[in-house]
Amino acid sequence: MMPVRRDLHFDLSKTDLSRWHGNGPAAGQYMNALSIFFPEGERFFIHSLRNYRDQITDPELKKAVTAFIGQEAMHGREHDEFNDLLAAKGLPVKRLESIVKFAINNFKKLPKSAQLSITIALEHFTAIYADLLLKEPRLLQGADPALAAMWRWHALEETEHKAVAFDVYRSVVGDGVKAYALRTVTQVVITATFLTAIVGFHLRMASAEKTMKPRLRDWARFSWMMLGPVGGIRRLALPWLDYFKPGFHPWDHQNQHYLEGIDAFVEEFKALPQAA
Repeated sequence: MMPVRRDLHFDLSKTDLSRWHGNGPAAGQYMNALSIFFPEGERFFIHSLRNYRDQITDPELKKAVTAFIGQEAMHGREHDEFNDLLAAKGLPVKRLESIVKFAINNFKKLPKSAQLSITIALEHFTAIYADLLLKEPRLLQGADPALAAMWRWHALEETEHKAVAFDVYRSVVGDGVKAYALRTVTQVVITATFLTAIVGFHLRMASAEKTMKPRLRDWARFSWMMLGPVGGIRRLALPWLDYFKPGFHPWDHQNQHYLEGIDAFVEEFKALPQAA
């Protein structure tokens, strides 16, 4: 699967950032909190692959890495702009971004192999999140069209390049016992760290909301979205565990069919008035 860099720009300046999600403000602030992690996180992913760029000998993998970098750069740009809009609304985005940046700066002090293991752990998270978002349209049902399009585009491209960093890891770190131990231990630590952070960020964003602070019924709707039939948590557990299989590869989760419509999605988006 060869990724393709697509330069899409989403005009979110007219979006009501308090009411954009169809499942209410608690769900919207959860997605807003997720967005805070992306710009610095994706720049770190790019950094960790560039550490090994000169050691990649497979020409197809080299091309895939270049496309991966291009896609992640576009994702970071769009989430930066979205996060700036959230900050202008008075939400504590800059403070939370500084926490992410502090963590990333510490990651960069680790050995290069450990940095790459963090990238593939987080890329697995984004891949299974993306798969759920594409599989379950109710997660964005009733959402603002521009933001729904941005999240769908991000999910499609995360799916498209989900194996690139993993393939680099296998190429330069290996697939033996030590490489397996590094990637699986890293996944446990990163999972605990990320889940703790996203809960804290979500609560901080929701509590700072002034124009539409989530009420009890909003939290109930969000809980149902995460734990009910849509199953944001329940339906991520088994795909997450697959990572610990010794012979695991991201394309063991075969969801290439979602990419069949990506070109049509891009053309439809470009035809919209707000597209740039």
